[in-house]
Amino acid sequence: MGNSECLADGLTAVPAKETHVWYRKFMTEYPSGLQTLHEFKTLLGLQGLNQKANQHVDQVYNTFDMNKDGFIDFLEFIAAVNLVVRGKVEQKLKWYFKLYDADGNGSIDKKELLNIFMNVQALNGQQTPSPEEFTDLVFHKVDINHDGELTLEEFISGIEKDQNLLEIVSKSFDFSNVLKVICSGKQPDTGGFLQTI
Repeated sequence: MGNSECLADGLTAVPAKETHVWYRKFMTEYPSGLQTLHEFKTLLGLQGLNQKANQHVDQVYNTFDMNKDGFIDFLEFIAAVNLVVRGKVEQKLKWYFKLYDADGNGSIDKKELLNIFMNVQALNGQQTPSPEEFTDLVFHKVDINHDGELTLEEFISGIEKDQNLLEIVSKSFDFSNVLKVICSGKQPDTGGFLQTI
């Protein structure tokens, strides 16, 4: 996708009046109006990942595919861009919750949280805190009723109240580099992307 002034270096919000620019770019790159998982991975330079990292990228793609048809259309794409660029903390935490809730049952158990954080670390190479330490910390601080599951309300309230957890979660899912790639049309420095996703 060609050069654009859609984002400044500081990643300012995408104004509604520039939606047509994004639309033209999207349709130029994906004339069918649909982006496949393979195209998503190619755009971001994410080929040849190990199984855990690949699962994480698949899960991220699937959360952006809101109608679950196996593709990202322009409306889903622009919703994802707006979430990443303009989304408030609570909106992002709702999205993270959806990503963590792998089975879609409306709650996150320890196994789901452990698996997603292991996948994130497999993708970005980060090893601190360990997935086990992170999972134990989240459940210790956020699982108010100690039932071994986090509801959306527990998750949002608990993470918002703990700056350390909020920072860990936010850094794990920082997609700012993804948007730079989309705007510039250049393949990312894989190490840089893997460190910021």
